[in-house]
Formats: sequence, C-alpha cells, structure tokens
Amino acid sequence: MTIFATAGAKLYIGGVIDVTDELAEDDFTSQTWKEIKETEALGSVGDAAEPVTFDAINRQRRKKLKGVRDAGTMEVVCGIDYDDEGQQAALAAEKTQDNYAFKVVFNDATGGGTGSERKFGAIVGSAAEALDTASSVMKLNLSLWVNSNVVRKNAS
Repeated sequence: MTIFATAGAKLYIGGVIDVTDELAEDDFTSQTWKEIKETEALGSVGDAAEPVTFDAINRQRRKKLKGVRDAGTMEVVCGIDYDDEGQQAALAAEKTQDNYAFKVVFNDATGGGTGSERKFGAIVGSAAEALDTASSVMKLNLSLWVNSNVVRKNAS
C-alpha cells in the first residue's frame, strides 16, 4: 500500500446507533447510508487517551497513566446544497440527542476493489452556516462529536 490523497473520499450518515459498547463491523450492517455531498474538508477522527497524572514526591517525577479515550470531534465542511439528502439528514440529526452512524470511504482501492472505510457513532453537535465574502461559496460546517471507537476496514 502506498500513500493516497483525500480527494475522492466520501462521507455518509446512517441512522441512530447505540454506542454503549465498543462497536464492530456487524453493528453497521443494518444501516441505510446517505452520502453527505459537496464536502470540502473531512477533519480528523481517532482515539486519544486523556492523561492521568500523579506527582510522586519521593521520586520527584510525574507519572502518567492513560485515562478515558476520546475519538474527538470531526469538523466537516460542505458547500451548502439544499437538495442533498445527506446534508438534510445531518441537519435533522443536529436537532436530536441521538448518536448516528457515520462512514467515511476512502479512494484507495486498487485493481477494482473497494476502498478503506472508517465507521463510528457520533452526535451532530452543531450545524452552522458560514457566509463569508462575496466571492465565497456558502458553507455548512458540521461538528460530529464522536462517541465510539472508530471501526477500521482496509481496502480490498
């Protein structure tokens, strides 16, 4: 495998998903996906542990342990498209307290295979419109608060 560009990647939203346990590929099989189109930036997603520290007086050394894991907030930027069903679904999801299934498919397939995927559960924390200058495209900025592990599936 070699490196590849983000160009061609696609973001999808599914339905409500329960994220009380670690998610696995099977947890996404019943999802119906809608592509969120006109994406300009997909942001980042992935686990990081919260540092837990302890200052050992006798050693004059701070000890660090791993605390809770956080998959972060995926900041997505789209060109506003009122007819896009994926954007409409994301806007509707923002009005709820529910976690929704999300999937990113990369453009990294070789030889006619399928691209890598990242799947996770997230709350749509915000859906704000950016209305910049006269020569700018109006944008929809989505903040996806990731509340699960990220399920990775490699290209085939």
